[in-house]
Amino acid sequence: MILRFSHKKKDRLLINITSLIDVLFLLLIFFMVSSTFLEQPGMKLELPSAQSAEVSRLESLVLYIGPDEEIVLNNRVVGLDSLEIVMAGTVSLAEEKTLVLRADRRVPHGTVVRVIDIAKRVGLEKLVVGTKMEEE
Repeated sequence: MILRFSHKKKDRLLINITSLIDVLFLLLIFFMVSSTFLEQPGMKLELPSAQSAEVSRLESLVLYIGPDEEIVLNNRVVGLDSLEIVMAGTVSLAEEKTLVLRADRRVPHGTVVRVIDIAKRVGLEKLVVGTKMEEE
């Protein structure tokens, strides 16, 4: 007498995780979209690259700051104390609310920041920092 045991093949249990992955991606997207990011307080500037700067001609407001901190706005010498009043009058007449700022590299950083802050307060929308092309 020979006993034969029947070996049943056990089915492998497969778990379909496709729907789980979809839910995880939806949660990830939800948290990415709904989260807030902390920003450092500061001024938004559009700075041209010094090596591949685009040449454009803007005639609205051009401000020069010389090495001795002399400020010239549209070929008119202006003191830092009266700059906000003069700039506000000029901005109200300008079609394009853009300031081209050309400061000597020896001008203290604080002076440039004060001028940028004044420009923002009078309602200028765009600031272009004038640079010189680098020699290679």
